[in-house]
Order: sequence, then structure tokens, then C-alpha cells
Amino acid sequence: MMKLIIAVLHHTDGEETLNALIDAGFRVTRMASSGGFLRRGNAAFLIGAPADQVASALQLIRQHSTPPLDPGLKRASVFVLSTDRYEQL
Repeated sequence: MMKLIIAVLHHTDGEETLNALIDAGFRVTRMASSGGFLRRGNAAFLIGAPADQVASALQLIRQHSTPPLDPGLKRASVFVLSTDRYEQL
């Protein structure tokens, strides 16, 4: 079964994380976004992965995202969704 991982990271972590995911064989789409109270810049990733590779993707995101200096912030927000259908056209 395929999963859709939606990861929202601080924009400064985007390039390094994207490269690590691609180097590991994940198919990733990056979108620029902003949000939060201060409307800070973010990098949002859409990652399609088999269910048994989700843990590897999450580990790469953890490794390549910088811990925040402000204790009230998080390094990333990640959603893992089941998909009923996956196609590459």
C-alpha cells in the first residue's frame, strides 16, 4: 500500500532535506509555502512512498531538519496519509 507523506519544514532546511530524500530514491515534489503566526517561509514536500519505507523517509526528514532555537517551534510538521490509488502518468 502506498502512503502520501506531507512534510512542512522551515525553508532553510528544504534544499538539504530534498536532496537527501531524492538521493535515497524517494519521489518528492517541493512547494513553497508560508504560515504560522509570523507567516514564516516553509518548504512543503509531497512524498509518495510504499508503507514499508515511511519510517526511512521520516528518519531522513529528522536528520536533515535543524532543531529550532525557539522552544515553542517545531522542526517540521509531518502527515502520513493512506492512499487508495497511486498512478504515474
